[in-house]
Parts: sequence; C-alpha cells; structure tokens
Amino acid sequence: MANFYKKCRLCRREKLKLFLKGERCFSPKCPLEKVGPVAPGVHGLKSGFRLSEYGTQLREKQKTKRYYGVMEKQFKNYLKKASMIDGDQGENLLRLLELRLDNVLHRLGLASSKRMARQLITHGKVLVNGEKVKIPSYNLRLNDKIELSKSGAKIKSVEIWLAKKDLEIPAWLKRKGVFGKVEKMPTREEMPQDIKENIIIEFYSR
Repeated sequence: MANFYKKCRLCRREKLKLFLKGERCFSPKCPLEKVGPVAPGVHGLKSGFRLSEYGTQLREKQKTKRYYGVMEKQFKNYLKKASMIDGDQGENLLRLLELRLDNVLHRLGLASSKRMARQLITHGKVLVNGEKVKIPSYNLRLNDKIELSKSGAKIKSVEIWLAKKDLEIPAWLKRKGVFGKVEKMPTREEMPQDIKENIIIEFYSR
C-alpha cells in the first residue's frame, strides 16, 4: 500500500499522470483527479513559490524521465541520438521516447501501464515482426508490427484490460485485438502536450 501511495506522490510532484498504477490511473479516485495538479506534502497548496530558471528546467527533465521510465544515462543517449537526426532536436527526442517498445505497448492499450508493459516484454510475451523481443527500450520503426504472444494474452490482468472498449489509441498507431502496428511517425501534436521539450534542451545546453 505504501508503494501505491508513493506512485501517486510522483504523479502529483510532476503534475502529470505517469501511468504507474495501471487501471487505477483511470479511476476518478486518482489523487491527481481529486485534488488537481497540487504537489504532495503539507506545502503543496502553498502559493507564491517560484522556481528559478534552472529549477524549472530540471523539473521538466525529471518529469519527462519519469513519464517514460528512463534513467539519466539513457536519457542523455536519447538526447545525443536526437541531435544527429534532421529536424528539431526536442521533437526528435520525444519521438524517440514515444517509439520505445514499452511505451507503444501501453499506447496501444495492450498493457495497463508502462510498468506492466516492461514486465510483459522482459518475460518474453511480446513479439515484434514475429520475433520475440525482451528489451523494453527497443526502438520501433515505421510499419513495425507488435503483438502479444498467446501466453501473454491469456494472463488474467491482461485479459481484463484488453476487454476495455473505451481506450483511446493514438492516430499514429493501429490496433486490432492483440495486434498493433506503427502506421506512421508521430507528429508533435500527437505526442504529450504536457512536456516542454525546448526547456529540456536548454537544460542540457547550459
């Protein structure tokens, strides 16, 4: 139970649903839904507190790392890779993070949370283009096909989640049953609007 509330505190700290608790994130009882984007602790409602420019940049970076579940070294590698791709570095960074296999599995509605997605992947329950992939950070490409294995689809918690009809699938992805596909590369408008990638780039440019 303590671990459950710790996850709630992380979402409130970042003022963004990090989808760390699976189905409970969609409940009206979610603390972020009940109290709004208020930081945890006795000083959460305190007004007048202003972060410095550095603090704002650091907070945005930490929020994005937690949202996608990556560590600092991984994050820096994504940033470096994004700088070598034509186009806006910040947008490239977000696109690389969005195309992680664990994130796409969650976006497709094949896993209730990114944590659950990572478990399914590391346990060999996910196939990409017919081949088993056990790396959550696996980078997907255009037209890649994703599916749950037969044993993965039979897991009780997965069956319950797959039965849901009101899940919103991004336009850049396509899903039918336990099968999914990267239909096109996500545009900036199709990626999280709560993340300010330009602030992150500024942080690492200091």
